[in-house]
Amino acid sequence: MPEIAGKVADGFAEAVRDHEEHWLSPLAVRSYETRGREVAEDECGLRTPFQRDRDRIVHSKAFRRLRHKTQVFVDPEGDHFRTRLTHTLEAAGIARGVARALRLNEDLTEAIAVGHDVGHPPFGHAGEQALDALLRERGGNGFRHNEHSLRVVERLERDGRGLNLTWEVRDGILKHTGAEEPETLEGRIVRLVDRFAYINHDIDDAVRGGQLDPADLPSELIEQLGDTGSRRIDTLVHDVVENSARAGDIVQSDEIGEAMLALRTFMFERVYLTQDQGPARLAVRRIFEDLVDRRGMEPEEATDYLAGMTDRFALTYAAELE
Repeated sequence: MPEIAGKVADGFAEAVRDHEEHWLSPLAVRSYETRGREVAEDECGLRTPFQRDRDRIVHSKAFRRLRHKTQVFVDPEGDHFRTRLTHTLEAAGIARGVARALRLNEDLTEAIAVGHDVGHPPFGHAGEQALDALLRERGGNGFRHNEHSLRVVERLERDGRGLNLTWEVRDGILKHTGAEEPETLEGRIVRLVDRFAYINHDIDDAVRGGQLDPADLPSELIEQLGDTGSRRIDTLVHDVVENSARAGDIVQSDEIGEAMLALRTFMFERVYLTQDQGPARLAVRRIFEDLVDRRGMEPEEATDYLAGMTDRFALTYAAELE
C-alpha cells in the first residue's frame, strides 16, 4: 500500500502496544502479537491487525448478504424480525462488552463476531440441514456453516483471493460452534455469546410472529434469568464475566449455564423444530440438483453458490424451476 506518513500514524502501533501492556489482562491476545496471516503484508498505520480484519469482513459481499438471510422466519414480511445480519450485530455488541469487562482484546472479539456467520446458507438451520443431507447423499462430508464461514473468508471473497485474515480471527470463526473450543479467550466469548444473542432474540421474534405466547415460557427459567430479553442477557453477561474473571477462562456458573441450556432446549422443542421446514428443504434440493445435475457444476462449486444465496434469491430461483 502507498506510504502515508504522519505524526499519529508514526506512533500508532507503539501507543497501542503501550496501552495494551497497561490495560489488557495477561490472558488477552495482544494486537501486534498475532500468529500472522496466510500471506504477509505491511501493517496499516492507523488500525491494528484485528481492526483491519473486522473492516475487511464488514466490507465483504458475504457480510452484506446476511441482511436477507433467515434467522428464524424465512423472508419475513414484518420490519422488526431479526435477520442473520442483525443477529451478528447483536452478538458482536454483547461480545465486545464481555471482552471489555474482562480486559480482553475487544477488536479481536469483534472481528470474530462479525465474521462468524458469513458462511450461513439461506433459510437458517433448515437450509443448513438440507444442504448437509444433500452432500452426504452424494458421498461428501456434509455441510457445516462454521466451516463454510472459514472458506468464505479464506477462499471465496475477493474473487477467490480471500480476505487474508489473521490466524486468531480465522480460528474463532471456525470454532464458534462444533466440538473444538477456540484457542483464544476472545474466541470463546463469541462462542458463548452467540447463544446469549440468538436464544433471547429468537424468543422475541417467536412472540412477535405469534408462534409463542410469553405465558408459555418456563416460569422457573424466566425467574432465574429475567422476564425480558434485555434482563436475561444482562443476567447471562454478569454471570459469565464474574465467573470467567475468577476462573481465568470463559465459563458460566452451573446454575445459570444450565438454565440457559434448558431455555435453548425449550426453544428447539417449541420453535425451531416446529417450523414448517418443507418449503425451505425443497427449495435447497431443487437448486442443488439444478446446479449439479443440469448445469454440470461440481458439488463443491454448487455448494459455494447456493450457500451464498439470500432467502429471497433462493426462493425466486427455486420457483423458476417448477
